[in-house]
Amino acid sequence: MSNKIVAAFVSALAVLAVVPVTAAQAQATRTWVSGVGDDVNPCSRTAPCKTFAGTISKTAAGGEISVLDPGGFGAVTITKSISLIAEGNEGGITTGAGNGIIVNAGPNDVVHIRGLTIEGGGSGLSGVRVLSAAEVFIQRCIIRGIKGSPGVAVEVNPTVAGNKVVITNTILAASIRGIGATPTGAGNTQVFLDNVQITDVGAAVSADANATIRVNDSAITDVNKAFTTTGSGKVISFGNNAVAGNTNAGSDVPSNVIPLK
Repeated sequence: MSNKIVAAFVSALAVLAVVPVTAAQAQATRTWVSGVGDDVNPCSRTAPCKTFAGTISKTAAGGEISVLDPGGFGAVTITKSISLIAEGNEGGITTGAGNGIIVNAGPNDVVHIRGLTIEGGGSGLSGVRVLSAAEVFIQRCIIRGIKGSPGVAVEVNPTVAGNKVVITNTILAASIRGIGATPTGAGNTQVFLDNVQITDVGAAVSADANATIRVNDSAITDVNKAFTTTGSGKVISFGNNAVAGNTNAGSDVPSNVIPLK
């Protein structure tokens, strides 16, 4: 066998050896972002990426992106089951003139967003916009300053039936609207608020046709309208919410109140 043939054979083997490693790096189940990271990195703990958008393509479905140290990590569109987690470190997203996070995942996908601060800076369309997913969990987040159009801190605008969005221990503030559920698909969209603080917004909780929003142990203060509904939309209170100090007191009464037991 000539030296040229041997060299070509060795080169081919080297390429084949690299491909599985690259694929594995591209689909890690645990990845990291850092304020001093770089999106050319494999997004490992020792070589983190810079942005959520750069990291999500290297994270397997069902995986987790963790914030390694404080930073601003940019807007992102989520198209699969995934978790964005900031535990102990500030993870920020500035919306600019667009959306902070768009969830446009599959009908069976589950998305977790935890510990993030999403800042509109007086602009921005929506802090989090949910278009498609089976379940979306927003936990311990601060979403504020969303004042573009429509200017919603959390916009639930699903195009398919059966969505569930759960928001817990979260602050929605200084925006045109707090939480708005406006489904365009068939079937009822369910939204649950638990220990959510909504303040300094125009409309705090809005449910359009085919949407039901249940509010528990939450505070809605210093807003224009606390609860608004359209068509078959419902806002249901569990009777332990603090709703006071609002401009339009007539909107302080939700569609239904369920006494505590």
